[in-house]
Amino acid sequence: QVQLVESGGGLVQAGGSLGLSCAVSGSIPRIISLRWYRQAPGKQREWVASIGGRGATNYADSVQGRFTISRDNAKNTIYLQMNSLKPEDTAVYYCNVLAPGRDYWGQGTQVTVSS
Repeated sequence: QVQLVESGGGLVQAGGSLGLSCAVSGSIPRIISLRWYRQAPGKQREWVASIGGRGATNYADSVQGRFTISRDNAKNTIYLQMNSLKPEDTAVYYCNVLAPGRDYWGQGTQVTVSS
């Protein structure tokens, strides 16, 4: 059974940094991409960043230049380094693994940025 477990969320002041981790367990024969999403109160879940099979990364305009997605294949872990955080980055952050025919989600970790 595949499980994704996020960690690293918390409370930080505006301008600060946080690093999120997502540990992936279980067998996924083929992965298309690894992604982070977030959902702020009262808003729809939105895509934040993704990293493909060859390491190519993409970011939402709102986080470009501030967030960095990475992975460690040996540890089966996805990371999201968040710098220069803003109050509008406050949300529950979810990691996601996209595979052919389905995708997998973690339970989410809360990030709160105070002004």
